[in-house]
Amino acid sequence: MSAAPWWKQAVFYHIYPLSFQDTTGNGMGDLQGLFQRLGYLQALSVDALWISPCFPSPMADWGYDVSDYTEVHPELGNLETMDRLLDEAHSRGLRVLLDFVPNHTSVQHRWFQESRASRKNPRRDWYIWRDPASDGGPPNNWLSYFGGPAWEWDAASRQYYLHSLLKEQPDLNWRNPQVRQAMQDALRFWLDRGVDGFRVDAVLPVIKSTGFEDNPAGRRPRLGRDIGPAGWQERLYNTNQPELHDLLREWRRLLDRYPGERMMVVDEVYTLDPALAGRYYGQNDVFHLVFNFGPVNLPWEAQAIRGSVDGLQAALPASALPALVLGSHDEPRLASRVGEQARVAAMLLLTLRGVPFICYGDEIGMTDGPIPEDRRRDPWPKISGLPQLSRDPARTPMQWDDSPATGHTAIRSCWWRSTSGRVNCSFSMRTHGLGKCCCPPRWTGRTSLS
Repeated sequence: MSAAPWWKQAVFYHIYPLSFQDTTGNGMGDLQGLFQRLGYLQALSVDALWISPCFPSPMADWGYDVSDYTEVHPELGNLETMDRLLDEAHSRGLRVLLDFVPNHTSVQHRWFQESRASRKNPRRDWYIWRDPASDGGPPNNWLSYFGGPAWEWDAASRQYYLHSLLKEQPDLNWRNPQVRQAMQDALRFWLDRGVDGFRVDAVLPVIKSTGFEDNPAGRRPRLGRDIGPAGWQERLYNTNQPELHDLLREWRRLLDRYPGERMMVVDEVYTLDPALAGRYYGQNDVFHLVFNFGPVNLPWEAQAIRGSVDGLQAALPASALPALVLGSHDEPRLASRVGEQARVAAMLLLTLRGVPFICYGDEIGMTDGPIPEDRRRDPWPKISGLPQLSRDPARTPMQWDDSPATGHTAIRSCWWRSTSGRVNCSFSMRTHGLGKCCCPPRWTGRTSLS
């Protein structure tokens, strides 16, 4: 009898690299910092690391607007740093997953720059461009996940381009064979360097209907929380299209050609319908694991959680395991949601049938960071008008110790607002991306952070 694949017996640890460990003194976490903390992760007895995007990006959406799929963001390191990280992780028995962001690129990606240059550019069809509607407005009523129309007018070429998220994140046209090939080449690039797999971001909107029909209004939000007008639209034509599964099987066949049981997990089949999540396993030929976000978005009540767990188990193919998750960089911190029940939640996560994913800091009970609304930079609440949606408080620095900078950074001084109004806090500005100091009021004048 052959042994089960490694990932079926693994505990995964999710790292948001910007907030994990700074080694350059600029307040921003980096790959070298992750390298230096591998001993901690090994001692924690996790088996695999999932690293949020570390590719070049203008950071409109904190790395999820990729401007180059085969490089490393210069402030996080370089390819040599990544190679050393992979080698050292593997020598310690740790696997490494990278984020793969297939639906969109950054507006600064050279592909989009060429696509935008002219209607006749060879890469024009690499993105989704449409003429205005008869009234001159957007081509249809599709909404961005962040709120507002999913179309942005380009005055130079007199067409709209589609963006399922931010306008700085134009959607790729996956019906174009050249796009498929280019993105498979990106996957192959990282597989050849030894990456053990990928967490796939925002997969549902990758393929759209060719008819570009208007979406009907929905009856209720798909999640157990208010995400604004976008949550009330039934995304019948711009997500979850039948052809998507053929594309995902192409990716799976690519991974299966590599040794070492490379794998894919998807965590953004955002739904409370377990049958939909179950379909993304296919017949063991699509994703290896699919997150169950029910326990994250449901009230922390025994019957509600049990119903979600049982429902997904029943919907899975016979040989499939659920990916268990109670926190992520996109959700409020586990300890902030359930309080003293966090220990119970951790026990549940590690004892249910399935593969657990732990968000960095949840193992020590980290709570949401106290960032004032006027200093948050997450674009989602600004567009939706719902400040409670901010993801910034869940992405604050890892608390390595009880010093003011939590051991995250080597910055040695911080200025709070003095009587002169001076503000000079690189740690808060760079790590949180706030543009203003967010130190607690008790930090008056100059404070040693080392």
